[in-house]
Amino acid sequence: MTIFDPTKILWEETVPGGHHWSGAMRRGSALRFTDLQGGANVSLLFYNMEEKLERYNMPDTLKAQHTAFLTTGNVCYSDMGRVMCSFVHDDTGWHDTICGLSDADLIEKKYGVANYQTHRNKMYRNAKDGLLVELAKYGLGKPDMVANVNLFSKVSANNDGLLTFKSGNSKAGSVVDLRFDMNVLVVLSTAPHPLDTAKTYSPGDVMLTAWHAGVATDNDVCRNSCEQNQRGFINTERYFAN
Repeated sequence: MTIFDPTKILWEETVPGGHHWSGAMRRGSALRFTDLQGGANVSLLFYNMEEKLERYNMPDTLKAQHTAFLTTGNVCYSDMGRVMCSFVHDDTGWHDTICGLSDADLIEKKYGVANYQTHRNKMYRNAKDGLLVELAKYGLGKPDMVANVNLFSKVSANNDGLLTFKSGNSKAGSVVDLRFDMNVLVVLSTAPHPLDTAKTYSPGDVMLTAWHAGVATDNDVCRNSCEQNQRGFINTERYFAN
């Protein structure tokens, strides 16, 4: 199992609630997400840094691991059957994969209007527009948006398919560690989850901490959580073989 090592930290920064961020994470590095106040949401997209036509594939990720949500031991697959990143540690036990992003219309209907002209950095941002801003930096746009992962957010379904958002799923100080098994472009927003039940616009801040984690070993918890993951890691390792 990959253990967080504070002596190997590369950099650290805080993304305020409602903001957006992007950056490259190299194979063998890891990123710790810390929910600073509790109740944060991080909407994530992943792309192969060298070939951005390869990107995170939600259907393959879920069916390969027989799950509807992600936690320790799970991985995120690309549409080429390779492991992009792995959940090597998780305090919350459930990260949403199916509910998508907040957009401008949803935010306005739920919280009203607060734009930059009147509220400056306290404006009400949404996840979709934030991710598009980041994608544009790399020559990507709307056609490149795919189903995302929502860290720290839990949404369950009953037998009739009714979705229920669990308020307070993530507590202040909760962390999730993602190890990157490829060279990955990470694009994220800390805007509210689309089903968030909060009555006021108050998305939480998230700290990002990057460190050297190393590549998956033979006894890695994510590699060995199911047979398909073992095959996925083989595909990934062949991609990087010299």
